[in-house]
Amino acid sequence: MTTRGFIKALAAITAVALLAVVAAGCGGDDGGDGGGGVITADGSSTVGPFVTTAAADFKDEAGVDVTVGISGTGGGFERFCAGETDLSNASRPIDEEEVALCEEGGIEYVEFRVATDALTNVVNSENDWVPCLTVEQLNAIWEPGSKVNNWNQVDPSFPDVSMSLFGAGTDSGTFDYFTDVINGEEGASRTDYQASENDNVTVQGVSGDRGGLGYFGFSYYEDNQSTLKALEVDGGNGCVAPSVETAQNDTYTPLSRPLFVYVKQASFDENEDVRNFIRFMFDNNDTIATTARFVPLNQEQVDEGIAKLEEAGA
Repeated sequence: MTTRGFIKALAAITAVALLAVVAAGCGGDDGGDGGGGVITADGSSTVGPFVTTAAADFKDEAGVDVTVGISGTGGGFERFCAGETDLSNASRPIDEEEVALCEEGGIEYVEFRVATDALTNVVNSENDWVPCLTVEQLNAIWEPGSKVNNWNQVDPSFPDVSMSLFGAGTDSGTFDYFTDVINGEEGASRTDYQASENDNVTVQGVSGDRGGLGYFGFSYYEDNQSTLKALEVDGGNGCVAPSVETAQNDTYTPLSRPLFVYVKQASFDENEDVRNFIRFMFDNNDTIATTARFVPLNQEQVDEGIAKLEEAGA
């Protein structure tokens, strides 16, 4: 196992342990009207913060325990299709092999879109030469072994200004997502940049350096837009600015994506707490997504989710 893999595995174990401690504060068998006991979820480290936030709020309101593991989207589906969990958190749709795995395990499920992930490239507010970068330009900057260290290396029309880079730490779902869509492989990145799990380090670094460039979640940019400038991104269909609207309608590509929770149909049928928990995610979507630093669903998407919930007999 690589050092990065060990760190991520340790983080997942720690997250589960911490949530188990939180859950211990209330007897699972007494939660909710359904009396179904603890709700179990596992999967994506990216979606984890959304479900963890929803779980904490649901615990406060309904007194129901929800444990959330973070074994990755693929690992979550393995457990889900083996019948070990009620929910599977996923940063992508279930793939063909996983569908077959669930069919083999006799697991029927319902897919729900619960939020939208959007990453934003930010530069110094004094940067007046670059309104937009293409995916190819971002790749040239961030690919493993890249030697780009001046803005005029990105485009000859850009000025001779040294470039300073800031971004997510390697134990972050943001890092995984950014490297996957920009560099073509999860975890593939140049290493000579200021990496941090604390987005405020990126804010301070970029705002304090005329040649600074960094990336993080859109909601964090919203909190700091008075000191930073967001770049548009050209994913092949022209430059598109990051915003709640462009993230929700999937036009801000490839740096926005839907986030999912898959629910086992049997859990719906057998445990009213599961049904109530998913409904809680939709009824409080704006608050949960914003707290977890994601883009909330729009009203149409919320309505679609509730309709699907009702179709599932929930």
